[in-house]
Amino acid sequence: MPTTSLPESLPSYASGAADAPMLGDTIGDNFDRTVAAHGDRLALVDRGSGRRRTYTELAADVNTLAAGLFGAGIAKGDRVGIWAPNCAEWTVVQYATAKVGAILVNINPAYRSHELRYVLNQAGIGTLIAAPSFRASDYAAMIDQVLPECATLERVVLLGSPEWNRLLADGRAALAEDQDVLVRAQAALSADDPINIQYTSGTTGFPKGATLSHHNILNNGYFVGELCGYSEQDRVCIPVPFYHCFGMVMGNLACTSHGAAMVIPGPAFEPGATLAAVEAEKCTSLYGVPTMFIAELADPDFESYDLSSLRTGIMAGSPCPVEVMKQVIERMGMTEVSICYGMTETSPVSLQTRRNDSVDHRVATVGRVGPHLEVKIVDPATGLTVPRGEPGELCTRGYSVMLGYWDGSEKTAGAEPAERPYKLETIDAARWMHTGDIGVMDANGYVAITGRIKDVVIRGGENVYPREIEEFLYTHPDILDAQVIGVPDPKYGEELMVWIRMREGAGPLDADKVREFCAGRLAHYKIPRYVHVVDEFPMTVTGKVRKVEMRERSLELIEHA
Repeated sequence: MPTTSLPESLPSYASGAADAPMLGDTIGDNFDRTVAAHGDRLALVDRGSGRRRTYTELAADVNTLAAGLFGAGIAKGDRVGIWAPNCAEWTVVQYATAKVGAILVNINPAYRSHELRYVLNQAGIGTLIAAPSFRASDYAAMIDQVLPECATLERVVLLGSPEWNRLLADGRAALAEDQDVLVRAQAALSADDPINIQYTSGTTGFPKGATLSHHNILNNGYFVGELCGYSEQDRVCIPVPFYHCFGMVMGNLACTSHGAAMVIPGPAFEPGATLAAVEAEKCTSLYGVPTMFIAELADPDFESYDLSSLRTGIMAGSPCPVEVMKQVIERMGMTEVSICYGMTETSPVSLQTRRNDSVDHRVATVGRVGPHLEVKIVDPATGLTVPRGEPGELCTRGYSVMLGYWDGSEKTAGAEPAERPYKLETIDAARWMHTGDIGVMDANGYVAITGRIKDVVIRGGENVYPREIEEFLYTHPDILDAQVIGVPDPKYGEELMVWIRMREGAGPLDADKVREFCAGRLAHYKIPRYVHVVDEFPMTVTGKVRKVEMRERSLELIEHA
């Protein structure tokens, strides 16, 4: 009788066991529980305005605005847009809309009028709360410009305006007359209701609205905080934008679900202001994408800041360079710093390193699957799970996967949010979210992200992963940061180009010097043909490098070389 041989290795699949159960309440109810338990503790510091709030004081602000919104006819399922940089009001709006069940639509502070018009119409926003302006952006003027073309927009409230003050005054009056108005509003809500729409880039060129429920984002913030070891003793410095999951979920919701304090160092990221906030507020945790940490470490006054209060933090948003991670641990004292991996469509975190992980695990992987979640790595061509140690597309499933992309078409315009046929697109029939990222899972379940499927450079038939080359170039003593892209080539199909930022005082590098540094240490087909030295990379508001824009500009540079 023939014998059946066993597979040589386990499949690239892992599920996240957890001691703590998932939270089953709404964001508003969870916030109220924290206020009851930690009312006298510091909840929010807005360094830009100088405002400080205990949980009891923050709850008063939230309830006042929530009652004002409810009194203005804003209720469960209505879309409320927020268009502002990081500030105390952003946080208040986040929790106030959650209490009345309105769906908060996050609008990128960098949007211009045509992008604003698209989101207002696609989400069917009825009320827009916005800063009057920020830096060079005149939000009020852009709103006036698009208003005639936005059929659903009924109310515009600028922060600090008479309309804003009236909304708060009406809320105070409503609560004085009926203290239970919000109790009744919250009792009508389900944790499975949609509560947030976040726009993410789409392949068609139009952003897509990932629709997230209370259950999605509250649990994700809670478990991220659990793995960071948060308690009411923690103070979390949040320089990442609130309009993105990193700020409002991993930041705000991780804090409020643990009674920790949210520290806003400024309306937008500035390395000096961030370091000053950590020192002044004795922050125990600091967030950022790699480019933010690079900027902080390179700050000329870095050594003058007292960062001894730091123990942890999160680095996420894009691949984390090994050398940068090591400096964050050694020079910033963030010995428990965590790497998180995720995407807007998964609320966002799917994988995270643990506090007791080795330095190697924290610099070479994005950790293990989060509590109550599943991940697997599949062959993109067949959909079959690959053996551990082999690369493939990372997929994730569980409580964090979005309801779907918001369908703004006419056929669903009048439907209740809970009844809408959300567009799934990247979610398969078994509810696996396909990330588009290439990952490798080791024998212990740790996952390394080696690139994006669409970012793989195919040079002369060889698959080249930019991350590998970038990590190598970080070892050059004069290179501060490096980003590798593929550009068209008539002979090889694609060629490699690297954009480089130099350390202060270092001499420029040309292509010959880069090739000399790589020779003998990288395979010949991995050595960049083109080198472009810049002061800054094109960036998104969240601090991610815009490789699409880099490719476009690179074509012009090569053409005119």
